[in-house]
Amino acid sequence: MSNILLLIVIIAGGVAAAIQPVINARLAIRTGVLESATVSFAVGTLVLLVLSLTVSKGSFRGIVGAQPWEISGGLYGAFFVSLMILAVPRLGVTTVMAALIVAQLVTGLVFDHYGLMGVRMAPIDLKRIIGVVLLLLGTVLIYRR
Repeated sequence: MSNILLLIVIIAGGVAAAIQPVINARLAIRTGVLESATVSFAVGTLVLLVLSLTVSKGSFRGIVGAQPWEISGGLYGAFFVSLMILAVPRLGVTTVMAALIVAQLVTGLVFDHYGLMGVRMAPIDLKRIIGVVLLLLGTVLIYRR
């Protein structure tokens, strides 16, 4: 996949990330926050299972040798989806997405700087800090009522 195509797919993922909590929050009105998150994960799990079994070239056998932290992603996903369902109706999609992006960027800076969990190292520099600070200021402007 070319980098241009990858960026286009990432943008589509960003759109999906903004739409998903709205849909889940609407379902939560009928079912409850945790129930809505459960339905979201169940539907996603079914889709991924079908894709894994039909088009993927990987194997689930590798789980046997995985470290516990390597299979903990679902815990973070459950926290994330449940929190989005709770936050979007109260704060709005734009505020939640802006705060989420800032938190992800700060975390990403730390991971990149130290090469945590095997990611490519990229030291924190003034340009990166200014970029995150500007996004933080943007979040503050979006949230102000």
